[in-house]
Amino acid sequence: MRTNNSHVKKIIVSVYFIFLVLAITLPIFITSLRIFSGNATLSSVTFALVFAGLFFLVHFICKYFEYDSDGDKVILTNKGLLISDYFNYRQRVVEFDKESLIAYSFKNYIIYRTLSIYIKDSRGGKRSETFNITLVTKRKRRYIRQSLKKIVKANKKASY
Repeated sequence: MRTNNSHVKKIIVSVYFIFLVLAITLPIFITSLRIFSGNATLSSVTFALVFAGLFFLVHFICKYFEYDSDGDKVILTNKGLLISDYFNYRQRVVEFDKESLIAYSFKNYIIYRTLSIYIKDSRGGKRSETFNITLVTKRKRRYIRQSLKKIVKANKKASY
């Protein structure tokens, strides 16, 4: 099964465009506050901190996710959305055999969702990999859960 969240790329690019417009208009708004209220240093610092916080929150949350379980291997990919076509500085790919999948878990925080997978490594130990699935739709998360459940069930049946 293959699935991804590529449909949200246009929305995220629009959000970044809005941030760009706000970054241009914010200094104009701050200078107009200084004219009318005298000293607006506190409000300008507050606006700048809120803007920077929102920008980094969007940058942290907005990632592309791809799941591919066709064939003998499972491939999970996370990468940034903005300039990922040219410069993959936030790309993370994990590829493993289906037989090495031990377990998985979905975690739902308030504005952030993760998928943790637990894999047998080459030395017989267990390692954990975590992926950002915040922008994956509920339907696609259900499909991913069904696919992973099927793989784990087959692995447990084969180990007996």
